Amino acid sequence: MRTFRGFDRITTDPQILCGKPCIRGMRLSVQRVLEILAQNPSWDLLRADYPELEELDVEQALGFAAASLTDTAIPLNDSAA
Repeated sequence: MRTFRGFDRITTDPQILCGKPCIRGMRLSVQRVLEILAQNPSWDLLRADYPELEELDVEQALGFAAASLTDTAIPLNDSAA
């Protein structure tokens, strides 16, 4: 499992969701978190469905998504976690 530089809670692993960026190695993708928040931006509802999710996880998911929309690639950390 590897993390992205500046986003230590966003991980990628070919064995988990085909390598999609996920939250802390869970089978919960950054994309899914964003989809849920887009439908209903309630932190309480998100936490009810995913009690293991922490506030910093959501903050990093949003930051990762924003950084992904720039012209600069988000590099992986050099070492595997």
